[in-house]
Amino acid sequence: MTELDSRRRRLVFRANHRGTKEADLMIGAFVARHVAGLTDDELTQLEAALEHWDVDLADWLSGRRPVPDELANPMLDRLIRECGESGAGLPEHMRK
Repeated sequence: MTELDSRRRRLVFRANHRGTKEADLMIGAFVARHVAGLTDDELTQLEAALEHWDVDLADWLSGRRPVPDELANPMLDRLIRECGESGAGLPEHMRK
């Protein structure tokens, strides 16, 4: 990973220290793959997504509950879509 600015480094840390191992793996892997190329708007949306409780994120990522309309944004949709793929929490070299 290239040198990241402080905002992106904070996001990487937050994504990898959620409180549950499953969230750390899925969200952390997503952020690691994409954080360097995200726009300011995408970073803001991702920061908003990480404000939610792990239990809510886990339900949304797994499809157990839909995201409430007032909380939905394109970045959260992208996170849900990618975390639903096979091997989502694995490092890139281990994914199929």
